[in-house]
Amino acid sequence: MTTKSEPLEPGALLYDPATGRVGEYRDRAGPYVLLRPVGGGVEWEADPERLRPATDRERLGANVRAVNHRTRSLPSLPPPLDDDSRPPRPVPGCAACAELAERREAARAAYDRSAETDANVLLRQHQRREHRA
Repeated sequence: MTTKSEPLEPGALLYDPATGRVGEYRDRAGPYVLLRPVGGGVEWEADPERLRPATDRERLGANVRAVNHRTRSLPSLPPPLDDDSRPPRPVPGCAACAELAERREAARAAYDRSAETDANVLLRQHQRREHRA
């Protein structure tokens, strides 16, 4: 449908029946035109004589596919931290809390994550027994 005399604007959405895809017009490359998938991706060459403007339905479908692809490719956010996932804080003035917090800091300084976790568990257990009403 498009001819060599028809100027195409970069970004125009065209349907390529050879691939069954909608692409954004980028530029000409010899006898072909370069199309890029909506939302980005690897360009492909298409015969300009076979291309036609994309219908509203085709445009919508291409945009939905682009958004879905972008959503799947983004890293997921970590879950929000709650009180149980944060290291417990020692209660001021409590000798047992201070001793367990020191044990945790010594393990952290030695890069001993297992001992650090053990100290956190013991500190939580102590706080539940002794400091919760």
